[in-house]
Amino acid sequence: MFYFLANLADASPFFNVFRYLTFRTGGAVLTALVISFVIGPSLIRWLKLRQGKGQPIRAEGPKRHIIEKQGTPTMGGLLILISLLASTLLWADLTNPYVWIVMLVTLSFGLLGFIDDYLKVAKRTSDGVAGRMKLVFQFLVAGAAVFAVMALETAPLSGAVAMPFFKGTLIHFGWFYLAFGAVVIVGASNAVNLTDGLDGLAIVPVMIAAATFVLIAYLVGNIRFADYLQLHYIPGTGELAVLLGALMGAGLGFLWFNAPPAMVFMGDTGSLSLGGTLGATAVAIKHEIVLAVVGGLFVMEAVSVIVQVISFKTTGKRVFRMAPIHHHFEQIGWSEPTIVIRFWIISVILALIGLSTLKLR
Repeated sequence: MFYFLANLADASPFFNVFRYLTFRTGGAVLTALVISFVIGPSLIRWLKLRQGKGQPIRAEGPKRHIIEKQGTPTMGGLLILISLLASTLLWADLTNPYVWIVMLVTLSFGLLGFIDDYLKVAKRTSDGVAGRMKLVFQFLVAGAAVFAVMALETAPLSGAVAMPFFKGTLIHFGWFYLAFGAVVIVGASNAVNLTDGLDGLAIVPVMIAAATFVLIAYLVGNIRFADYLQLHYIPGTGELAVLLGALMGAGLGFLWFNAPPAMVFMGDTGSLSLGGTLGATAVAIKHEIVLAVVGGLFVMEAVSVIVQVISFKTTGKRVFRMAPIHHHFEQIGWSEPTIVIRFWIISVILALIGLSTLKLR
């Protein structure tokens, strides 16, 4: 909405500032943050009133969770989604198709997560939407998003994967890229979902990854910077920096209420949608491989679950005391703040490694 104020620049030079992507990204961060602070307390009170006993706690999980986290409401992802959507609508160029593609993935996955959370609360069980149904829905949405992105791209980028550290190197998948891109989006969504198990554990790495992709999206969408850094220039993708900026602001606002001891959990409403946002952005800006580096913490959490399941089914033994891996560290005696902060540090390190790919080409 504010982007269109730039059309008034002829009447007053002041309005020219709304053309600048950096200004609108900063505005999106602050707007989402303020919205979160304003609506957060009321939304949490409403969730508590509606949910009663709050999010069901897994009986097989760490025993202290049953005592410390019982009664905490879930669906806090609504706070993130409302702030993210409102801020993006205010500050982004709404004629940009990439913004709508990523936003539709975010909202669709958020809707799926909301239904999942609702069923868990209503049934007082940790089982929500059936896993197979959840994956089918995610792949349908992700496949549609990847198809739309491919339609916007021109040769040689359409259906190709860019390789970090190698100048101009592309691996062409053709139409098989539909499956690859969908796996990236769905994988990112579920990996963030698995990471969301301790207060503040998922939201900060999501914000770190979003901040990293704010910079990458800005550079990829700017022909001069892309040429200088030998990146693949993709017109229009720079506008995703505004959406990711809104995500950062919304995430900061949510963290205010999610800091230990959490007043609210994001639930699948937040974790599935935020992971989908990161995955869809990576596909749009051709940095799918870099997402695996920047989001390496999420990859580690997902791999720990896969390894645990395979090991138990094939040998009857568990590699970890409990999966995802953050629960393993709880079981061996690490305190929750220690796990969370150390995982944040890992996320920062991985983000710096991911950013290094911009120049090492």
